[in-house]
Amino acid sequence: MRRGLSSSGDFQPVYDPAGFDAELRVAVEEVAVGRWIGMRDLLRRTGRDWALRTSRSQVLGAAAARSDVVRLWLREEPESVDAVVMQARVAVQWAVRAHRRGHRDAGWWEEEARRVCRAAAQRVPLDPVPWVCLLALASLDTAVDVERRRPEHRIVPREPLLPIGPWGLLDRVNERDPGNREAYHHVLRFFQAQAGSACAPAIDFVRWVTSWAPDGSPLLVLPAYAHVERYRAQVAQGSRDPLLRRQWVADPVLRDTLRALTGWFDHAAIRGARSVRDLSYLAHALWAGCQYDQAGRVFAALGQHADKLPWAYVAETPELAETELRRARLQCEAASYGDKPRAGPRWRATPAYRPQ
Repeated sequence: MRRGLSSSGDFQPVYDPAGFDAELRVAVEEVAVGRWIGMRDLLRRTGRDWALRTSRSQVLGAAAARSDVVRLWLREEPESVDAVVMQARVAVQWAVRAHRRGHRDAGWWEEEARRVCRAAAQRVPLDPVPWVCLLALASLDTAVDVERRRPEHRIVPREPLLPIGPWGLLDRVNERDPGNREAYHHVLRFFQAQAGSACAPAIDFVRWVTSWAPDGSPLLVLPAYAHVERYRAQVAQGSRDPLLRRQWVADPVLRDTLRALTGWFDHAAIRGARSVRDLSYLAHALWAGCQYDQAGRVFAALGQHADKLPWAYVAETPELAETELRRARLQCEAASYGDKPRAGPRWRATPAYRPQ
């Protein structure tokens, strides 16, 4: 089939948090049944590849938070620095979960996670992951009054046009792993989570990031996340602007999308280094921008891999995420044969949906 896009009839989406990382997939499966040795060995092999360590520990942390597997690991190997870092990952997962559920002890879980993260940062001073974890907690600090936020979350940036935020924590990450993908996503979520905040601070942030992010950096995909969230926020507020649905086909959104395509997708040397979620957001942005041939290339790179986001955010209901994904792939498949798609994207928002 032309351009490598599989037939929509053959497409059976695989939702796997490990993405293209086969070694990570094995470790996650072991964690799911309460075994920690595979996790330990994988992190040991990962070494100081900080970008890979960050992404792998994030996925492992989400899996390990469903049990006490990290606690068992620490009991057996209390001197393991990898176990200490994974303890921080799990603590953050528990704190975020408590806040989402409105648990009465959510504040305690948050402070406990912060304590564990700082202890890990002291134990492993070269590792960016504990600082990434502290950035993850920043989005829980949503006080409308800036002065009521934690001091580390209201640092004045060096760039004059950027908003006040957790810049010191981001600096600590950049000292260890410049341009760390997860860290910048947490800062974006911090600006998006501020109570009563407009979308402008988040858009300003991603514009600044893409002004200096080098070719090959996954940070070039960051605007795609901001544009989806802005669309969701506007629809949730009752906007009926007919131009709203066309934001993806016009500049500056389309320019951001094509920059991510040429600057990141076309420069990523190793397929396994790409995030399935980043590819999913880029595929959506290209499809929504009526760049069907280019979206087809990204879908081909994904193969059977899929992510519910951003499709659950733009479908009529979260349950129709896969239907929307299949429709997008079908339109791109038709374009690959030279057929003009009969219908374009139908955007909706589902603000209550949260990824699992």
